[in-house]
This record gives sequence, structure tokens and C-alpha cells, in this order.
Amino acid sequence: SSDIIYVDNPIDFATLQAQNPDVCGWINVPNTNIDYPILQSSPDKDNDFYINHNLEGKYSVAGSIYIQRNNSNQFTDRNTVIYGHNMKNKTMFRTLHNFRDPNFFEQNEFFTIYTPGHIKTYRIFSAYRYDNRHILNSFDFTDKAVYEEYLKFATNPVSLIKNVREGVKVTADDQIVTLSTCISDKRYRYLVQGVLIKDELTK
Repeated sequence: SSDIIYVDNPIDFATLQAQNPDVCGWINVPNTNIDYPILQSSPDKDNDFYINHNLEGKYSVAGSIYIQRNNSNQFTDRNTVIYGHNMKNKTMFRTLHNFRDPNFFEQNEFFTIYTPGHIKTYRIFSAYRYDNRHILNSFDFTDKAVYEEYLKFATNPVSLIKNVREGVKVTADDQIVTLSTCISDKRYRYLVQGVLIKDELTK
């Protein structure tokens, strides 16, 4: 209908995808260093190709910010897991660890994912240390009951390191994004989770 409003997309996906067709999004987390393209490897490559390859597809210790093929590259799954390294030079997902600080967590509520055609805004509801299991292989999120149980945990995690935003309701009708990075202890990962609160269409 004519009352759909299309907004400008600040990310030039045409140029990015001409450089590398595996680019499927862009993530920006305010007051961190996180402002990067998101990649998803094509089926001819390893699912974790971008753990150690850059935007040009060249080997790189820092790798890229990426999702696996377990997730839709449209960011429409119930839980999309986005991976990035915890680099000492503060690049990639290192500054996710800012959310360990209760004040920082309280003051920084949102992140944005841009895709070709969409600007998606997420409200951060939880940030915590979790074990290193493969989330998408451990839970069948297509099962609503499983997703409901998972959200109960995610909104009130059992963890020594955690911040939770009071009063944010996340239900099985919502879509969430899980930002996942490593911490020095290999048995754990650090997760920052946001719920989709706004999805704008772009020109």
C-alpha cells in the first residue's frame, strides 16, 4: 500500500556485495567499536570460513563478524547468532565486554542491524557469560516450547557474570539476536542478546 514509508539505508550494500557476495548485513553497536559488515559463507566454503577470513576472503586472524548457514541471512529466525572474535586490539567483538559494566549496560540499550532492504533495531535485554555449547545445534528453535524455555533462561540467566534489563518482555513471538564472543576461559562465551523492536523498510 502507499502508506509504507521507506527510509534511506546508510549502508551501500551494492558496493559491498560486489566486493564479496557473502555480505548479508551490517552491525552497529553504539559506544563500542562494533561497526562492521556481517558475512555468511556460501555453501562452497566452510560454515566458519569467516572465523579467520576478512571481507576480501583473505586469511586473517581477526576474521570477520559472521553468521553460520544454520541461520537465515535475512535475520528473520527466532534466534540469529552472530559471531566475532575478542581481539586484544579492541576490534571485532572485543568491546561487547563493555556490557559487563552495569552502568554501561544500563545506558546502552540498543543496537542496529542493516540488511539490503531493512534497518532492524534491537533492544538489549541480557548480557552474560554462558558455556561454549553451539547454541543453534543445542536448541530446536523451530519448536515454540523449546524457544519459550530458552527465553526464560536468556531473560534471567544463571551466571556469575550477568546484566539483565528489568521490564523487557521477550516472548516466543519475538525475534532475538545473540552476539557471541569468546572470553579468556575457553569453556565459556560472552553473549549479548537483543530483541527486535523495530523493522524499517529501506529504499
